[in-house]
Amino acid sequence: MKIPRLRLWIAAGVAAVIGAAGALTTTTAHAATGCRVDYSVSSQWPGGFGANVTVNNLGDPVNGWRLTWSFPGGQTISQLWNGTYTQSGSQVTVTNVSYNGGIPSGGSTSFGFNGNGDGATSTPSGFALNGTACTGSTGPSGTPSSTPSSSPSASPSASPSASPSSTPQGSSKPCDIYAAGGTPCVAAHSTTRALYRAYNGNLYQVRRSSDNATRNIGVLSAGGVANAASQDSFCSGTTCVITVVYDQSGRGNDVWYQGSGGAGGRATPAKATTESLTVGGSKAYSLYINPGNSYWRDGHTTGVPTGSAPEGVYMVTSGTHVNSGCCFDYGNSETTRKADGAGAMDAIYFGTSCWFGGCSGSGPWVQADLEYGLYPGGSSSWNPNQRAFTSKFVTATLKNNGTSRFAIKGSNAQSGSLYTLYDGALPRGYSPMKKQGAIILGSGGDCCATNTNLSAGTFYEGAIVSGYPSDATENAVQADVVAAGYR
Repeated sequence: MKIPRLRLWIAAGVAAVIGAAGALTTTTAHAATGCRVDYSVSSQWPGGFGANVTVNNLGDPVNGWRLTWSFPGGQTISQLWNGTYTQSGSQVTVTNVSYNGGIPSGGSTSFGFNGNGDGATSTPSGFALNGTACTGSTGPSGTPSSTPSSSPSASPSASPSASPSSTPQGSSKPCDIYAAGGTPCVAAHSTTRALYRAYNGNLYQVRRSSDNATRNIGVLSAGGVANAASQDSFCSGTTCVITVVYDQSGRGNDVWYQGSGGAGGRATPAKATTESLTVGGSKAYSLYINPGNSYWRDGHTTGVPTGSAPEGVYMVTSGTHVNSGCCFDYGNSETTRKADGAGAMDAIYFGTSCWFGGCSGSGPWVQADLEYGLYPGGSSSWNPNQRAFTSKFVTATLKNNGTSRFAIKGSNAQSGSLYTLYDGALPRGYSPMKKQGAIILGSGGDCCATNTNLSAGTFYEGAIVSGYPSDATENAVQADVVAAGYR
């Protein structure tokens, strides 16, 4: 299905810039004004959709904005990033936040949101900035702008989705970057830091053995690092396990340990204090998976791609805590927790397993777990472009368009760019994909309802996104991971 993209030419009482979600400031501007707004539906799923909005300032510099519009078909916003929103009926108001109230002449930036309803009929009407109706001209004289069109009506455009550069890279987090690239996160997990620059919620939950009490561990500040001190004080004098890693995307795709009291099954929760580290100089803890630990969530009704829908996944893991057990995965898996056939999974694998034989070296490698095999490339034959990643911190990515193409990449998470291990056709028998939409973390897809996990690995952060991320988006995510300062 073709995703609609519309360009609207707008003039108003102020131009706009949109960055990330958080506290807001609003100031009326009185200078020459005008802007262009690009609105596009970036992804759709049953009952919901994702959209991107880019505002281009055609007038004088402004400081503070408020963008309003009306939805035509009963759509509602469920989550918005790079701005703050309110909605009353069909009327939506989006305002700037404390750090993005100003935009220079000729500048532009973007925000995005997930919504409930039909994305194909979601094109807003009645755009206004700071209460001034948009007329398609610049300045009080009504002189048409020098841009290609002065019509206030929507017209088709083949321009690409907003690029990651439309969001300030100094403060963007991985899910801000994915959203700006038109591939929003539908599940975002980390025990170390926020994956949105405005996220100020819980990262994970710990349970202590002395009295089975639990505590949620959040971030030190919005967009910041985990509050490890809260865990240390709560677990002092006893032992703790991590029972759940919370989803930061707002979709409720929290992953619980696969065992009694969790997601159900035979596995157990991981110890909470096995490995500490620093991120940006602040203490944090990893999700340190040993055989017998694993986490799972059925997300097929809450945005995780199913069937042949395109999908991307990334995670930060470690090259120093691995084994060959099946299978240290993160990504899309079976809702049945059974091996349901080729293409039922679409998950990153990281470890030393050489599934089909013929491997060169001893790993660990980034491979694709597509069910019925760990694929180093486009076939069961060893991919000579594969390489081992043995650094303490490793970035791994996987993307799959669901019908013909997938790509695997890896890198040192402390420096350097992503290395493309494979980018090409899906293996024979995997087109189209048949993803089921569960989320697996730490084990293979046919674990652990009746058995236990055999793999070992470390998870620091990761996300599943809707759509096929561009190389530029993935490169920007890697740059942010490096900038996070894992040590």
